[in-house]
Amino acid sequence: MANWLCSRESVKRALGINGIARDRFIDEAIESMSRSIERWCRGRIFIPQTQTRDYRWPPRQSSKGGTLWLDFDLLSVTTLKSEAQNTSPTTIAATDYFTEPTNEGPPYDRIEIDASSSAVFASGDTPQRSISVAGSWGYSNNTRSVGTVASGLASSATDTEFVCSDGSVIDVGDTLLIESEQLFVSERDFAALGSVLVNDAGITASQADNTITLDTSHGVVAGEVIRLDSEQLYVEMVDTNLLTVIRAYNGTLLATHADNTAVHINRTLTVERAINGTTGATHADTTAMSKYEPEYNIVAWCRREVIAQLLQEKAGWAREINSGEAAREFQGVDIEKRRIMDIDHYQPLRMGAI
Repeated sequence: MANWLCSRESVKRALGINGIARDRFIDEAIESMSRSIERWCRGRIFIPQTQTRDYRWPPRQSSKGGTLWLDFDLLSVTTLKSEAQNTSPTTIAATDYFTEPTNEGPPYDRIEIDASSSAVFASGDTPQRSISVAGSWGYSNNTRSVGTVASGLASSATDTEFVCSDGSVIDVGDTLLIESEQLFVSERDFAALGSVLVNDAGITASQADNTITLDTSHGVVAGEVIRLDSEQLYVEMVDTNLLTVIRAYNGTLLATHADNTAVHINRTLTVERAINGTTGATHADTTAMSKYEPEYNIVAWCRREVIAQLLQEKAGWAREINSGEAAREFQGVDIEKRRIMDIDHYQPLRMGAI
């Protein structure tokens, strides 16, 4: 489970699903469709992976020094080696080769030896796996900032649970980047927000009672989910200490809450560490975090396929979804047309395509 192309919460929001009863089925559908999209796009990688890939000598196309056509998208090179099977392989200096096409990449589809240099791709003891490329592979490495580590990663490189500083921008299914380590978010939970308490005479069990007051310096931001007792509340707006909320969020029940009720916030993340070839490390509190963002077309494509699969499974793969007055015929034609267009756009056309 890693490298999802859309998140659990985005699917639940699109379908209006509350509660956790269907989470496992949603997760399985996202995992399945993420892998299907990669296969449809002939192995294209939409979240970067740190790998060493080996190639046979001679390269598929050679000029003076050599041109190595790649079978996967390349974002950057860490180490390029010739005669890689030898006991002492030759490392080709970064100044002696070019990643191409320079005007369009990354991603790059080939590595060309600088014709003005003395470097060459050579066979060595055997032509098999004689060219080695270590680096970051993928279609893009777009990220955006998602706050900082609040606690939990400072003392161990293997801990699988930590608290983030902002729960509004991270979902189950996101791939995070903290320093040079990638982490996959597999679950979320609530943690007490320090000494922050409700500062209100009393909150009634009514949807209309949708403004609550918290203690000073609460740190809650719009888009986060908080919990009072067992009721979850979605924060729509923050005005200093006054929060406008949606009550009984995520399938929880309306309830009354007394003054000084402890505030819990959905910022505890369960993660898979050191994924995609990266190395686990400790990360101090306040360390900046970002998350990978595949192109929106890819995210929307994955979500569309997941929604179609879930609706079809609910209907028993019949042509009609729901029953009675809510019944409607399922039409997969538009999905198929858009899938064909996306495949046509994202399939690699390079010489080295697999």
